[in-house]
Amino acid sequence: MTTLPTIHLNGTGAESLFYEYHDAWQALKKARIALAETTCNARDFYPQGDEAWHQARFERAEALAKLDDVIGFAEAWVEHTNINH
Repeated sequence: MTTLPTIHLNGTGAESLFYEYHDAWQALKKARIALAETTCNARDFYPQGDEAWHQARFERAEALAKLDDVIGFAEAWVEHTNINH
């Protein structure tokens, strides 16, 4: 769950919030694509033993999942502030 702001006269304007979070959301999506396209090849890990590549793939999947969570956070703000401005 993401706690979203109440848009009101004494707070930050929805338009400002929308553009700030939209820019962050776009950058995060690009970062996720870039990370997903990086190399994680078994030949780079075999000198470390049989489990190293599997561990590296697991850690990479965890990192991508964390980025997905952050992307979802920013997207929630974008959707919320877009409706309110």
